[in-house]
Amino acid sequence: MRPTFRSLPRSWRRSAPAALALAALTLTPAHATAAPANPGGHCDRLTEVRVPGAQHQQAACLDELTTAGTIASGHTDPADWAGLTPQYLAVPSGVPGIQIDGYFPDTSTTNTNHGWGHDAQFVVRLPDRWNGGLVVAGTPGNREQYANDRAVADWVLSRGYAYAATDKGNTGLAFYRDGRMPGDAIAEWNDRLTQLTRAARATVARRYDRPPSRTVVTGMSNGGYLVRWQLENHPELYDGGVDWEGTLWRSDGPTLLDFLPEALRSYPVYAAGGEEAGEARQALHAAGFPAGSEFLWPYHHKVYWDLTQRIYREELDPGFDGPTEAGTPFCATGTPACDADYDYATRPAEVGRAVKKIGLTGRIGKPLITLHGTLDVLLPISQDSDVYARMVRQAGRGHLHRYYRVEGGTHTDALADTYPDRLRPLTPCHRTAFTAMEVWLASGQRPPTSRTVALPAGKDPVTLANNCSL
Repeated sequence: MRPTFRSLPRSWRRSAPAALALAALTLTPAHATAAPANPGGHCDRLTEVRVPGAQHQQAACLDELTTAGTIASGHTDPADWAGLTPQYLAVPSGVPGIQIDGYFPDTSTTNTNHGWGHDAQFVVRLPDRWNGGLVVAGTPGNREQYANDRAVADWVLSRGYAYAATDKGNTGLAFYRDGRMPGDAIAEWNDRLTQLTRAARATVARRYDRPPSRTVVTGMSNGGYLVRWQLENHPELYDGGVDWEGTLWRSDGPTLLDFLPEALRSYPVYAAGGEEAGEARQALHAAGFPAGSEFLWPYHHKVYWDLTQRIYREELDPGFDGPTEAGTPFCATGTPACDADYDYATRPAEVGRAVKKIGLTGRIGKPLITLHGTLDVLLPISQDSDVYARMVRQAGRGHLHRYYRVEGGTHTDALADTYPDRLRPLTPCHRTAFTAMEVWLASGQRPPTSRTVALPAGKDPVTLANNCSL
């Protein structure tokens, strides 16, 4: 639901070989893993397979379901996944099958893919040679349903999985306009992934004459948050999940509404140099931005910190800036209603209730692997996954969790192309973690113990983009 004018009231407004050595899981991405043949031929039941609950769908028989073919055929959108993967990431191919694009009923209209102007869009991919599994994902940031195509879909499809992804029900930088009450837009993300999972499981059963033997949920950033929430709230739908630097929401913090304002206050002082720069640098470190990450601060200040603070604060606390929509970009501290001065702890109780609506508890009900880069300066690791790992342990669910802190990883893998001597991409680590999850689910053998994964020395960018050992 999306109001036309900001002046309207907010109320309007889870198989892998068990013999895999777990002590040093190392990934070298390969093309399709052997998978059992399916009944029928290429694109069998194309006209019969439907997504339950979809308001609209269109099915296509494709010779290639990975981006090796879908870019040319128009069945993906490269703009959706721009910047999320390293440039030297290998592209698998040789995966023919069915792709279904469509949408569920919704009243918001931010997603313009296919010219539909309709949110709650999804993509379902059904390979001809199926390994019995299903992978579902929500998107990072406020991107659309193809955002995981390079980072996740290509690889899992090449291993024989069926794959489904949702746009989460609202997209774009003004996603906060959706919903009637603060927090509704983000809460819808959770509902939409639940909806898609149920529908995709039924679609898979119709296509292959049996339900999936395992369903795995995965995603990065906001998509990682969805993994956590689904395993806490709907563990019956999944066999396990892989969380890639998921966003942490909890009413008593920390959240990005705690550490981003400090970044907005202190970074300009640090950047200006002078007598106060050292104190500002220490303030940034104290807020969670790790020592050694300073080279990433200018980019994140320009691209991420200010925008992220304003739009998520608007979603959860629209009253902070009165009639202004999502604050004033790059305002100086001291300016009225400036997000640099935002103090979550002093905000009214309804703000905490909005955050609680989307909050996490750590009470996961199925196996979860989390990975997070130590040089993440959008969602600093000490303020996010370190905290979530403690939450899982405190909830008595530590036996279901493995957590890998990846040295040199940052929030978006394309930055590893810019700083190949300082950063490593997380995409191959996600694939290794996913392989570890396969073994866990197939044999009950747990992955390597939670630890910090060292940044290997002397590795070239091509090797780092395609290999990761846990």
